Amino acid sequence: AMNRVQLLGRVGQDPIMRQVDGKNPVTIFSLATNEMWRTSDSDANQGGESAMSDISQKTTWHRISVFRPGLRDVTYQYVKRGARIYVEGKIDYGEYTDKNNVRRQATTIIA
Repeated sequence: AMNRVQLLGRVGQDPIMRQVDGKNPVTIFSLATNEMWRTSDSDANQGGESAMSDISQKTTWHRISVFRPGLRDVTYQYVKRGARIYVEGKIDYGEYTDKNNVRRQATTIIA
């Protein structure tokens, strides 16, 4: 079995370092990836593209967590909002209870 993710995107916020209940610290930040595609009407011109076409874009936000000590510290120190970075890791699906006592689903990329 394999659980592997590769992302190339822009950092949405400066990383923060958290430590919960005396456990090892974790560096967390958000990463935006964009998907772009051309939408067009059904009348195509000679070149195969339509005379009227628009570019659509979808931005997906990912929550990145870095636990490995050396990588965690370097990420916290050098990664900044707006930087374009490549992240490799695995997907982790979890659940947590928010401050209003509502159970929520969470998807995290463990870098």
